[in-house]
Amino acid sequence: MSPPLRRVECDQILPVQADVVILGGGMAGIATAYELAKRGTSVALVEKGVIAGEQSSRNWGWCRQQNRDVRELALAQLAMRIWDGLNAELDDETGFRRNGLVYATTTQGDLNAWERWGSIARPLGVDTRMLTGAGTSALLPGNSRTWRGGVHSPADGRAEPELAVPAIAKGARRFGAVILENCAARELETQGGRISGVVTEKGAIRCGAVLVAGGAWSGMFLRHHGLRFLQASVKSTSFYTSPAKAVTDGGIAMENVTIRRRLDGGYTVGLTGQGQLQISPWGLLQAPDFWRTFQTRRKGLTFGIGRQFFNGPEAIRRWKADGPSPFEQVRTLDPAPDLHLIERGIMRLVAAYPELAGIRPSETWGGMVDSTPDAIPVISSVKSRPGLFVSAGFSGHGFGIGPAAGRLAADLILGDRPCVNPAPFRYERMIDGTDLGKPGMM
Repeated sequence: MSPPLRRVECDQILPVQADVVILGGGMAGIATAYELAKRGTSVALVEKGVIAGEQSSRNWGWCRQQNRDVRELALAQLAMRIWDGLNAELDDETGFRRNGLVYATTTQGDLNAWERWGSIARPLGVDTRMLTGAGTSALLPGNSRTWRGGVHSPADGRAEPELAVPAIAKGARRFGAVILENCAARELETQGGRISGVVTEKGAIRCGAVLVAGGAWSGMFLRHHGLRFLQASVKSTSFYTSPAKAVTDGGIAMENVTIRRRLDGGYTVGLTGQGQLQISPWGLLQAPDFWRTFQTRRKGLTFGIGRQFFNGPEAIRRWKADGPSPFEQVRTLDPAPDLHLIERGIMRLVAAYPELAGIRPSETWGGMVDSTPDAIPVISSVKSRPGLFVSAGFSGHGFGIGPAAGRLAADLILGDRPCVNPAPFRYERMIDGTDLGKPGMM
């Protein structure tokens, strides 16, 4: 099942026209709608299911600069500054707190990688502090493990996904954005080679620009229009616990389990590097593009055939604008959690913190984490289709950088000066022969 969501009061009438239409009601789409509406742009956002119903409410809730790929570090830094003011700006609770994050390890390789990253990040203004084994234990009172060392990012923090995205959506509506749930986009319309509208299941909307921000479904929608988009998904399992003793106010990443303190006194728990790669037709076709990524992440993966094969985002489907699309057949991508991973997570958590003995899951869920080959999102125009923009492929770390990604997407759509260098996020790297390499730091 999915985590309980704070529902958003949405609009019921499809507008005939808008300056910008956004496809997808997750963090990427909602944050862009908020930024555009604040600037006086008329926005219509259509979501096939409910706001934040998929990965935007199923992530760990970490908001961090630490261990980001250097190419998106400026975006992460900007996001933290935006998060700082969001509660006051929205007059609402996103759950954001700068309580710090600690990474702990027993391997020298991790320490070497973190030190290399820190040597780049510190001159850029990131507060990242290497820890000895004793220093790590001092920051993790009650932890039973013996650590070789760690890294501490005291200025990083956390937010509550099931609160934050709905709060930003409410803010966007206050500035005039129209948001519709249970309204899938089926087709783009063009005139003279330029975007002129979107056909939805409830009718057409005329517009001058479209942002595809459909999370794991973005690739399917773009492929339907003849646009290549490299995107692969891995099923993850997470859960949160009932309220328990405070062993941290922030987040802790250990070698095989992560925990993040929640506003309600429980913990969101994730299994580091664990996931299921579900075999799918499109996945097989793009396997060569993801080979180096696969080699990097292979250790924690299992394999299976699930709904992805037939009607998930990586199925090969065709449809017409005047008939149902795959997006109406699967309103919410809601994979079942792997129960053995939940039990493993509890065992690992209690082994690290014996004082949490007896703690149990309160809510459990599965999610589909979509990735690009280089684990960097696409936030970009599509040069071959004037008026078309994409914000997708966030590779498991879109929630934390989401507010800044929304600002960058809005800048690009409006032709304003970009808030950060947009070059690392350009769509054309997918199709122009750019060596995408392998993922950097996550």
